[in-house]
Amino acid sequence: MSANGQALLSVRKVETYYGKIVALRGVDVDVDRGEIVTLIGANGAGKSTLMMTICGNPQARAGQIIYDGQDITNMPTHEIMRLGIAQSPEGRRIFGRMTVMENLQMGASLVAEEHFDEDLRRVYDLFPRLKERAGQRGGTLSGGEQQMLAIARALMGRPKLLLLDEPSLGLAPLIVKQIFEVIAELNRNDGLTVFLVEQNAFHALKLAHRGYVMVNGNITMSGPGRELLKKEEVRAAYLEGGRH
Repeated sequence: MSANGQALLSVRKVETYYGKIVALRGVDVDVDRGEIVTLIGANGAGKSTLMMTICGNPQARAGQIIYDGQDITNMPTHEIMRLGIAQSPEGRRIFGRMTVMENLQMGASLVAEEHFDEDLRRVYDLFPRLKERAGQRGGTLSGGEQQMLAIARALMGRPKLLLLDEPSLGLAPLIVKQIFEVIAELNRNDGLTVFLVEQNAFHALKLAHRGYVMVNGNITMSGPGRELLKKEEVRAAYLEGGRH
């Protein structure tokens, strides 16, 4: 169970399959309101599968996903997104042929138009580089700028829960630091709830209030982020030589 019973997202005994292959094996995860929770694990452990299952694609074969008191287990993805969940997916997946501004407009398509200018100012304050690149095609941005755009696009939907899948993947250490600082700021200043999937365990566990460790589709360990950082088995598996 979550620490204070204020879970915004509860994943219970969730099993997900790709054909006959089991990807998630009875996963339990809680994300409380106002928390940053991280899920760490090796490549192929099932982290991104959990993120995608929360978003309804693929759907869980067993178990239950409750978001803000509502069962979303069998809902289609577009309905889940309308409830105030936004995802910045692995690999960024911005619209490469659209400009930065057009990408941000796509992110805002589910919310009322009167918020657009205010929300645009907010993401430009967080990521000034995007303001400079507003008329540039997404596909011509650097990897770091594309990641900023993916997060900004998600924020334009005014989410209650932000799902971030591998935001540090393939980025220079300085850009990684900047992106993690923005995540911390959004949580601290706006109370945004964040569920973060990361291979960069050192940064993720330092940032997170709580963390989970996933191995082969199972949650093997959980606890406060900084406590997990101190655990010998976590350090050996995910941190040796891995401080960026």
